[in-house]
Amino acid sequence: MKLVDELYEMYRNKLTGDEEDIDMLAFAFLEEMSHEDLIALIQDMDKQELYDLMGLYLIESLKGKFAQEEYGQHRTHTYYPRNIH
Repeated sequence: MKLVDELYEMYRNKLTGDEEDIDMLAFAFLEEMSHEDLIALIQDMDKQELYDLMGLYLIESLKGKFAQEEYGQHRTHTYYPRNIH
């Protein structure tokens, strides 16, 4: 995805690439994006990019649901649902 490539090129020498840095970068990016900006990004995706996006969302969301059921409590997720705006 072009966006991922651009963010990577911008920050690859400024961040360590660990999970904390990547989370921070992703959430900082999302905080700056409007609903319309995000819809425009999705509309620009090709079929494979859209499948990848939805696949990742479904996988991480289902992992969280099954983990909650298995342990009977909320666990820390890789995907952190946040109300950005």
